[in-house]
Amino acid sequence: MKIFMAGLAAVVAAAWIIAALPGWLDYRGAKTPKEAQSDQAPDFILNDLKGGKFKLSDQRGKPVLLIFGTTWCPSCREEIPRLKDIHARYAGKGLIMVNINIEESADKVSRHADKYELPYRSLLDEDGAVSERYGIRGVPAMILLDEKGMIVGGQRFIEPLLVNMFKGKKSADDRPI
Repeated sequence: MKIFMAGLAAVVAAAWIIAALPGWLDYRGAKTPKEAQSDQAPDFILNDLKGGKFKLSDQRGKPVLLIFGTTWCPSCREEIPRLKDIHARYAGKGLIMVNINIEESADKVSRHADKYELPYRSLLDEDGAVSERYGIRGVPAMILLDEKGMIVGGQRFIEPLLVNMFKGKKSADDRPI
């Protein structure tokens, strides 16, 4: 009976690996941005650290980078220099960046934003409803929206998508990228 159970467990594990591996390898080995998803981003309203409201649909006409994260996530903290660089390169050209903090208090998020000198707005998804609506399963997670509010990509392909999106556009100080 032990041999049968061990064999059954091996077969189930092998079937799972065979089913999951191609998609995982495709994602891990991808070399170019995936096609635009052409999905309208779900609208939301969240509070920011200063008591203001951020409504996604009010940003139409500007590209938006949604960054989902938490203060306790080591990978989220490791991404901060990259995100600051993206902000420095594209905010002057119209990119709106918001950090959506999932299920954390305003006090904790405020201390985090101050400590890391985040140049972009921090929003509070206190009950996790927005991250759930976007299907966020792990952090950090990034979603790039075009000027029409359509989801065009995310995660590791943010930079190539931004380069294409802002090609030929000038910054606030009239410098091309």
